[in-house]
Amino acid sequence: MKQYEAVIETLETLGGVATLGELNKEVFKIKDCEWKTKTPFASIRRIVQQTKGIYKIKPGLYGLEKYKKQLEDSGIIADTDKNKNSTEVCNFNHTYYQGILLIIGKFHNMQTFIPNQDKNKKFYNGQKLQELSTLNELPHYSYPQLIKRSSTIDTIWFNARNMPDSFFEIEHSTDIQNSLLKFYDLQDFYARMVIVADIKRKQEFEYKMGFHAFKELNAQKRVSFLSYEALVKQYEIELEKQSLDFIL
Repeated sequence: MKQYEAVIETLETLGGVATLGELNKEVFKIKDCEWKTKTPFASIRRIVQQTKGIYKIKPGLYGLEKYKKQLEDSGIIADTDKNKNSTEVCNFNHTYYQGILLIIGKFHNMQTFIPNQDKNKKFYNGQKLQELSTLNELPHYSYPQLIKRSSTIDTIWFNARNMPDSFFEIEHSTDIQNSLLKFYDLQDFYARMVIVADIKRKQEFEYKMGFHAFKELNAQKRVSFLSYEALVKQYEIELEKQSLDFIL
């Protein structure tokens, strides 16, 4: 079996859609295909990018063309210039990147939380986000008003002491300033604060960080910008680590 055929078969097995990280993990289970290369993961990336019949849905997420209509009917929609700000695409983007953050958090041995309104939303593979998170409710880590303020943060990682380690806000089309206001109110916690968005919004992020209201956040470099592509790359790296017998 040729390598591209193994990738297509793996996509079939996974329901016609998969992240690149999952393909890296699952494709080698096909015994009829040999990967005589020192960089098999690079080969898989090239295959999904260049093979007819495979299309890109999101950064790091690929589907089979013959399942495209079925995938779109289930809400898994590829971005285009025409639909990128549609409700359907915005909702799917938000849920997709939340799911990735939850999975990475678990790999880092963090407890993870998402807001109540997002718990029944489905990751691209049909899993509810609540199934990917580890906490049903926020730990009582501070005063009630601060806990309430953090209850709508898109994804939070907590350490073993039930203290916040990282706050993540995913900004696809909404105003970044609203997330920065939340971070301003939570700045006294020793936690990372991250805006996750398309790389095209980085300039907007830097502009908003320059507002006088966020002077302290900016001076202390409390808030970081993480592009979708960089987030997905880290997700792929974490999945690759899981395939190793021993991790330093």
